[in-house]
Amino acid sequence: MTKISLLRLKNQMFFFNFIANLVGILVVFLLSFKSIAPPTPGIVQLTLQAARFFEPLSLAVLIGATLFYERPIRQYLECVYHQQRLPKDLEIQARQRLLNEPFFLIAVDFLLWLGAAVFYPMFYWSLETGEMIMGRAFFQALLIGMITTTAAFFVLEYVLQRMMVSHFFPQGGLYMTPKTFRIRIRTRLAALIFACNLIPFFAVIIILRGTYRTQLDPVQLLDMLRPTLLANALFGIGVGVALTILVSSNLTKPLKEIIRVLKGVRDGYLDNKVQVTSNDEIGYTGDVINEMTEGLQERDRMRHSLDLAREVQQNLLPKTAPNIKGLDIAGISIYCERTGGDYYDYLQVNGYGQQKIGVVVGDVSGHGIPSALLMTTARALIRKSTTLSDSISAVVSDVNRQLWLDVRESGRFMTLFYSVIDGQNKSIRWVRAGHDPAIFYDPATDTFEDLKGSGIALGVDHKWQYVENEKSDLNQGQIIALGTDGIWEARNARDEMLGKNRIQDIIRQNAMETADDILAAVIKTLNHFTKNRKSEDDATLVIVKIAENS
Repeated sequence: MTKISLLRLKNQMFFFNFIANLVGILVVFLLSFKSIAPPTPGIVQLTLQAARFFEPLSLAVLIGATLFYERPIRQYLECVYHQQRLPKDLEIQARQRLLNEPFFLIAVDFLLWLGAAVFYPMFYWSLETGEMIMGRAFFQALLIGMITTTAAFFVLEYVLQRMMVSHFFPQGGLYMTPKTFRIRIRTRLAALIFACNLIPFFAVIIILRGTYRTQLDPVQLLDMLRPTLLANALFGIGVGVALTILVSSNLTKPLKEIIRVLKGVRDGYLDNKVQVTSNDEIGYTGDVINEMTEGLQERDRMRHSLDLAREVQQNLLPKTAPNIKGLDIAGISIYCERTGGDYYDYLQVNGYGQQKIGVVVGDVSGHGIPSALLMTTARALIRKSTTLSDSISAVVSDVNRQLWLDVRESGRFMTLFYSVIDGQNKSIRWVRAGHDPAIFYDPATDTFEDLKGSGIALGVDHKWQYVENEKSDLNQGQIIALGTDGIWEARNARDEMLGKNRIQDIIRQNAMETADDILAAVIKTLNHFTKNRKSEDDATLVIVKIAENS
């Protein structure tokens, strides 16, 4: 900002208001000289004598009132120009004064011309010029006041939007400024109707009133009225066209700005902002759109972060099934959101050998980012504890104590089924920590069994000691399914639950297939069952099939 631009900003509201007053005076005097009985040279001379007193006084009042009202506005501009710290109360007051200034200035204008409507008739009365001259002075002053305030309303609004607002509201938010009058769309239209219809109508009334005491022949009177009414009509048309252009510009430019930003949003560009310049409904719409684009940007950043988190979490899950002699294994986790709290892992540590593997399935309460973070913590604790002890009950008890320290204030917990399957000795040992029992199927007898066991969820009681369970004499073809409740508690569009019976039927029907095929059949049934309903929980399933030792 230069000194010239600072000076212009400080004084342009007063300047354009002064021009509006000059336009009102010029229009009325032109119409008066086109009237049936134009003022005589004597009346013109008397008017000039009165104006030498009233006009300087009116100008002084106008300047003084404007400077007094604009003091916070000018202080604000000085702070910006000198790059000084801007007090918050000054910023708020300056913005309030700026938005209310058009209303203040037109009120001052109207009061001044109302004063003129009293002063000039009194002046003529003191000189005994006659009732007709006094009446003309009264109505002319009122007409000037109407024209001035109407012109000032539209011009000052234009100046406010195009020249001032950007310096005080660089980020928009005009509509949110308290204690301000709002130049609503209906207010503009009402002012436009007043300017294009009522003011010319009032002028015609004044013209007709001037014919009341004339002694002219009707034909001669009509001949004299014709140019007067024509001039008044042309004035009304000209004002109507000019103000319509001005109002349409004040409405269409912000609408074009809004459309530009919305087209950018449609095409994926979220950085564009609506330049808000008014505190009406259109300005409020612009502020809402800016808030919307900021929200979309935040959501876009969040989605990108969630995609990264999902990528990280997916990398923590097993990428391939382990190659263990005597075992056929397949597993999968499906998250209802980008990230989730379900967890499964294959643990191969030094003491397990080539035909022994730990298979772990867990389910953190809830889903989404918080559950994913807790799942990651639990995974690290399980892997660390597994390397320190061969006892799975000791491992789970240690993980429970460590996890309790993290979740005791949050109320979160994690269920877990930790198993160690020996493909050579054909046995399984497990600890169940509040998790659903694993499903055991023996195709030779066509029987299902739940691998149960006592134990509460991890993170609930740090003193809990978990007990190990064991099942031996496993045979070739037997199947163990470890899953989370997101599988069998999935619901369809009719709010029906998939249930464990359907899972068992699928396992039975595909018992002769590989673990991958059985897993694929379960997932296919799950997807078909829930196809018209969004999943509400994460789903994890691991299939272990006892195979030949080869």
